[in-house]
Amino acid sequence: MRYGTEHKQRTREKVLKAAAKAIRAKGPDRIGVAEVMADVGLTHGGFYAHFESKDDLVAAAIGQMLEESRARLRHETEGRTAADGLRSYVNFYLSPAHRDARRGGCPIAALASDLPRMSSTARKHFAAGSERLVTSLATLLETIGRPEPMADARSAFAELLGALSLARLEGDEQRSDEILASSRAAIKRRLGLDKTK
Repeated sequence: MRYGTEHKQRTREKVLKAAAKAIRAKGPDRIGVAEVMADVGLTHGGFYAHFESKDDLVAAAIGQMLEESRARLRHETEGRTAADGLRSYVNFYLSPAHRDARRGGCPIAALASDLPRMSSTARKHFAAGSERLVTSLATLLETIGRPEPMADARSAFAELLGALSLARLEGDEQRSDEILASSRAAIKRRLGLDKTK
């Protein structure tokens, strides 16, 4: 039986979501094509109807994860002023819930150390998706009047990533919570988001 383009696209999206989940949980090197396909109820043989190789799957899944991150940014900022949206995003990103959501959290924090070992295609997807996310932050920072919005966005995102990573590394939950809280306050203060507007 031949399936239409829409069915093929939906199947590809299911496979990408399963691959993204597996990559976050195990890292890109430890996922298996058969395991990802089985997770969505398909056979290994159907894989090549959607992807050329495992590297192709990993690259596409990274793109999917980064689009999910941008969607989260939109969710946090939608219907709010730029300042309120940025505060909301910082609060979400450096929250205990996000720290503990390693299988569904920020892919940049989860995969940064794996990046040098990934294919050039995966690294390109990673770089392009990261830049789109930072550009979205820069747009919000420009709206609130920051004089160097792109520089501020890159710096703030680096701080968010670093603080989240440190909080995840900390074995003591109370100290981990303190890292998150002090980093939230410092980032908001530096960007002028600590004042109510």
